[in-house]
Amino acid sequence: MAKISNELGKSTLNAEVLNISPHGLWLLVNEKEFFLLFSEFPWFLNATVGQICDVEFYHGKHLHWPELDVDIELDSLEYPQAYPLKYC
Repeated sequence: MAKISNELGKSTLNAEVLNISPHGLWLLVNEKEFFLLFSEFPWFLNATVGQICDVEFYHGKHLHWPELDVDIELDSLEYPQAYPLKYC
């Protein structure tokens, strides 16, 4: 009979804010870089650096900023043409 581990392995999925400029932020997700313009993602415009950098990545497809209550599907960043509605 196979033995099942009680401990979950460490996730290899990563999301990290690389830089913040007056125009937006650079986000690195699993070795892919994305630039999020503040004009298209206004929730980040008046956020603190700490709030922006506090990003969590779930299930390989869901980005979450807990202090800002912002959720973004990775698919919408990778394939923006499939998501014609703009965030507001």
